[in-house]
Amino acid sequence: MTEIAEHSGAPLSQPRASGRTARPGLLGKEDWWAIWIGLGLVAVAAALFASGASISWIAIAPRKWTHLAEVLAQLRTHAAQYVALFALWALLLGIGAASLGIRWRQFLPWFLIVYAGALALYFIGQWAEASRYNLEPPLLALLVGLLISNTVGLPRSADAAFRVEFYIKTGIVLLGAGLPLTLLAWAGPVAIVQAGIVSVLTFTVIYAAGRFFGLDQRLAAVLGSGGAICGVSGSIAVAGAVGARRQDASIAISLVVLWAIVMIFVLPLLSRSLGLSTGVAGAWIGTSEFADAAGLAAAQAYGGYAGHVPGIAGSADAAVNAFTLMKVIGRDIWIGVWAFVLSVVATTRWEPTGVDTRTRAGEIWRRFPKFVLGFVVASALVTFVTRGYSYAAYQHSVQPALVAPIQVLRTWAFTFAFLSIGLTTRVRELAAVGTRPFYAFSIGVAFNVVLGFVLSTQIFSHFWNGLR
Repeated sequence: MTEIAEHSGAPLSQPRASGRTARPGLLGKEDWWAIWIGLGLVAVAAALFASGASISWIAIAPRKWTHLAEVLAQLRTHAAQYVALFALWALLLGIGAASLGIRWRQFLPWFLIVYAGALALYFIGQWAEASRYNLEPPLLALLVGLLISNTVGLPRSADAAFRVEFYIKTGIVLLGAGLPLTLLAWAGPVAIVQAGIVSVLTFTVIYAAGRFFGLDQRLAAVLGSGGAICGVSGSIAVAGAVGARRQDASIAISLVVLWAIVMIFVLPLLSRSLGLSTGVAGAWIGTSEFADAAGLAAAQAYGGYAGHVPGIAGSADAAVNAFTLMKVIGRDIWIGVWAFVLSVVATTRWEPTGVDTRTRAGEIWRRFPKFVLGFVVASALVTFVTRGYSYAAYQHSVQPALVAPIQVLRTWAFTFAFLSIGLTTRVRELAAVGTRPFYAFSIGVAFNVVLGFVLSTQIFSHFWNGLR
């Protein structure tokens, strides 16, 4: 995927290189570093599990509490573990950030703040009354970040540690450890079919609306890709493929971020009011959300209702699993295909712009979201290590010793991402996109939500209800 930093004006942008040049090839891309870090953690966890040990000591997380004294007691008891976990994340993410062009002395101090903030939010989410007040860590992290960034603000140098895409991609690779290949083989084709329907129809609606409002073909295509495929990454990939103007990608990114944030709150509330199961709600969120990080926040928040809100069937993991299958496995893999197809259309049918959009043999691979490969390999690795276990043995032995600690690390990575989204989103910048692009994209949003609801709750509901 192309770095958001290459396009100015993007509110959810990644920090610039801070005076250093990113390394080329496999050491200079976020997708690959997410794979190295995520798979490295999964491989170590799998090796320890095979030898009868576990990474559970360092994969520490707050436990349920009722009184503040219990929080202080947990911090005193597990202080060494929390320090060790910070050191682990700081080392791994710091090495990756340095290879991406971020100086250590800029990354580490601000990452310490991100870690401390994530720890506080994690504790709040474990409060016994948290579900009663909807204090789910993802939503709370986003709200806290938005409040800080749009009131007192933070210096731009702080963006060195607010690596939204880096954190979320690492978390998605770790997520693969909790989704065995048997599940991918069962539900993956359904997710790809459902995503294909959404991809084609939503793109068509947004593109047609954009042309109706008089937008340039390339801007309409970039908007359609942002709504139909993979939000920010889809917008950037297609903008480059069709030779769009520099500001076209920024307009699309702003609208994607704006509606992604709105949907974080709207979709879980609608799903709760309709009493949807966690699997169906996760699929609807995966079909209707535009950004991986925002969608995961919504899915994780809805999963938190399981067992706490009467009438919500399914497990907490089912919401995240359905979202991942629908959005990451289903929709994200269409990026390369759409970039390839639209580059052909732009080259052969649209007026030339002077920007090279010629189709090349490796275009699909170049645009393909590489971190998805890490997700699949992590799933394959855990599936291989745990082969031969019955379901009961898997739940009794594998889940607590291998999968659960990796899920804890995944939650940390996601919380880093959710907090960073809020801390890098400036509302003033979201308001500068103009009315015609807003109207065109918003029509697509409304269509996408309705289409996703019908597909998830009616046509493919038996698959999503069966997720665990």
